[in-house]
Amino acid sequence: MEKTNGKLRVVIEGVKPEIDGGRFPVKRAIGEEVVVEADIFADSHDVLSALLLYRREGDKEWREVPMTSLVNDLWRGAFTVTELGQYRYTIKAWVDPFASWCQGLKKKVDAKQEVGLDLLTGAELVESAGKRAEKADAVALLGWADKLKTREVPEATRVGLVLSEPVAQLMAKYVDRSTATLYAKELAVLVDRPKARFSAWYEMFPRSYSAIPGQHGTFKDCETHLPYIADMGFDVLYFPPIHPIGKTCRKGKNNALEVGPDDPGSPWGIGSDGGGHKAVHPQLGTLADFRQLVARARELGLEVALDLALHCSCDHPYVKEHPEWFRRRPDGSIQYAENPPKKYQDTYPLNFEGENWRELWEELKSIVLFWIEQGVRIFRVDNPHTKPFRFWEWLIGEVRAQHPDVVFLSEAFTRPKIMHYLAKLGFNQSYTYFTWRNTKWELVQYFTELTQTQEREYFRPNLWPNTPDILHEYLQTGGRPAFMARLVLAATLGANYGIYGPAFELGVNIPREKGSEEYLNSEKYEIKYWNLESPGNLKNFIARVNRIRRENPALQHNWSLRFHNLGNDQLIAYSKSTASFDNIILVVVNLDPQWTQSGWVELPLSEFGLSAEVPYIAHDLLHDAQYEWRGPRNYVELGTTKVAHIIRLQPQTI
Repeated sequence: MEKTNGKLRVVIEGVKPEIDGGRFPVKRAIGEEVVVEADIFADSHDVLSALLLYRREGDKEWREVPMTSLVNDLWRGAFTVTELGQYRYTIKAWVDPFASWCQGLKKKVDAKQEVGLDLLTGAELVESAGKRAEKADAVALLGWADKLKTREVPEATRVGLVLSEPVAQLMAKYVDRSTATLYAKELAVLVDRPKARFSAWYEMFPRSYSAIPGQHGTFKDCETHLPYIADMGFDVLYFPPIHPIGKTCRKGKNNALEVGPDDPGSPWGIGSDGGGHKAVHPQLGTLADFRQLVARARELGLEVALDLALHCSCDHPYVKEHPEWFRRRPDGSIQYAENPPKKYQDTYPLNFEGENWRELWEELKSIVLFWIEQGVRIFRVDNPHTKPFRFWEWLIGEVRAQHPDVVFLSEAFTRPKIMHYLAKLGFNQSYTYFTWRNTKWELVQYFTELTQTQEREYFRPNLWPNTPDILHEYLQTGGRPAFMARLVLAATLGANYGIYGPAFELGVNIPREKGSEEYLNSEKYEIKYWNLESPGNLKNFIARVNRIRRENPALQHNWSLRFHNLGNDQLIAYSKSTASFDNIILVVVNLDPQWTQSGWVELPLSEFGLSAEVPYIAHDLLHDAQYEWRGPRNYVELGTTKVAHIIRLQPQTI
């Protein structure tokens, strides 16, 4: 009983966003709002006041934002994050004696009851606030208290005074918060730079960009290719591992165990006598060449992202220098990586459970810091779900403490709870199941989950229609229309998306064998020569879609995504809009790569601020066509050449 404060009457519960009881932060990018809701109530019928408190990590003083009472004891407040790093927020609420007294006074006045004694009570409250106030405010409050006590002033005048806005403002300013309830938790917000929220990735193997077919490409060769990527509108250039490749158990073409003398091996077979994770493959060039490539890319609006694959080839220096970092089998040999039935004889996983795990962790952190020194600020992390969760939480936290602008993309195609836990631990972006969601029902269900549930607070999807590991059956059989449709879906359903090129824009769709998602003659195991002037290159189509994304803020966020009825399961329709609805984008995609499909799309015009009685403009940005639509239902038809509409909806201008 001695620990109970009987003066605390307010209850604060049901706070949102709050991830796993406050264990993990929510995510925002610079300039975004954090909208906080909570159930706030107390006994009796007194009036409550509530504040949303927030501060940047390390700041001592809280900033305050008044919360607004909505319905059924639900309150809401918001603040905007303006700096990288981490913010904290919590809630404070209290019973407001003066506001409660004013509420009762109004009722008595409306009922034409005697309020003389009540005014004296009000005077005491105002006088008490005056004693807490400063200088001029104190003079004003004490003066008002005297007037309320003076019976020479007409009662109606005193009532008008005490219920006036100036009195209300000063009383709120100097309210007694000694009985305020403070929410028991300080919740966190992880704030990223805008590119964590909105980006377009292009993946390429630098060794395949020599001007001479069959010759190993270099970083300098890649420099000549940068304008091609920039012209398509991408802003992140992602390289698979660029390190020396081991020779022992090196894989041959199509992942064969038999290796020819000219087989370059998989870039993921990291490490040789030429170095490990802090070295570059000698045939690609030097570290100086890499830094020059990074600088040139930045000049063109591209940021280079690197693959962070924390495993080693059989020839990696770590194998000799730190054998304790690997797991041994009973025969004394080191355990290579397996994902039955797949075997990766050319790579050794690291043993995160060994006695020397601390030294291992520090060394792996030093790899990330090394590449940050070379100018890299984005890392695509290979298979993070095969390493301990605690390691990732530690590593990301350590790196971001020094470099809060670093972005980590989680490549974890695994069970949902694991994917989401990795996101909670700190990964800024995450691969998704988009590649395997191809029907309308699958897409609607999945993206409603990602954008309209609590998952959106911490899980930032990055959508890929293809990767070097994944050539889905839809692309194998659907031809050019399938590639176009999946590009539009990836680029507009998600604010972050990427493609593995040039396989994507050239429409490469031949699997290694029937039923496989592996490419035939995969670039993972051989040097390719890409003829970018091949007929049918989708580069212009991709460039137009990326330009539409850049020019329309609605497509740079995910939370406004809404699906719309269309009455045809082969057509999917959805919209995104800005908060003020000054930018409304409607996307319609034909999911059938074989046949023309049509239907009537139904739109919530009142939500968009459009009239059902007056015609409005539907400007197809993808094909630069303009239509006059009227009412909520309008006809659409898409085929195999024109597979999608990306429409901006606008009222007619006179």
